[in-house]
Amino acid sequence: MRKELVTPISESEICSLQVGDMVYVSGKIYCGRDAVLPKICKLIDEGNLGDIDLQGSVVFHTAVSPAGVGPTSSNKVEIEGSLAKLSQAGVKLHLGKGAISADTIAKLEEYNSAFAVIPPVTALLGSNIITQRLAAFPELGMEAFYELEVKDYPCIIAAVHNKSIY
Repeated sequence: MRKELVTPISESEICSLQVGDMVYVSGKIYCGRDAVLPKICKLIDEGNLGDIDLQGSVVFHTAVSPAGVGPTSSNKVEIEGSLAKLSQAGVKLHLGKGAISADTIAKLEEYNSAFAVIPPVTALLGSNIITQRLAAFPELGMEAFYELEVKDYPCIIAAVHNKSIY
């Protein structure tokens, strides 16, 4: 079933999702992967997120490079290890690729968050980006934490409500 989500995503919108739903995300999303997500978790612990607003947000596991954006493997230790903390801080949807563990899926359920996969279609996603802003850690270059404004970003719900497609 096709569903459209606009950020910020509400608790009830996550409750309505089912594994296998085709979702199109619009609004502001954050981009980060293994180099920056542990740093964002540290900022959460310090209560120092500045102008980063994670409530109802989406985090896409990607770098932002001149070649475009495409999903990286979400089961990398640094990425998967950040999902619970980010969800607890308000992230409602994590976008990436690959299977995540049963423990991580349980944490998503605990914080009413979901995980969706994006097929590796870097060339196609560029036309769905409206704006791009460097949000934190510019020293990391393309692996810094970015905020994108997107329209109809396609993804498939892979894990929600303690269930998974894997």
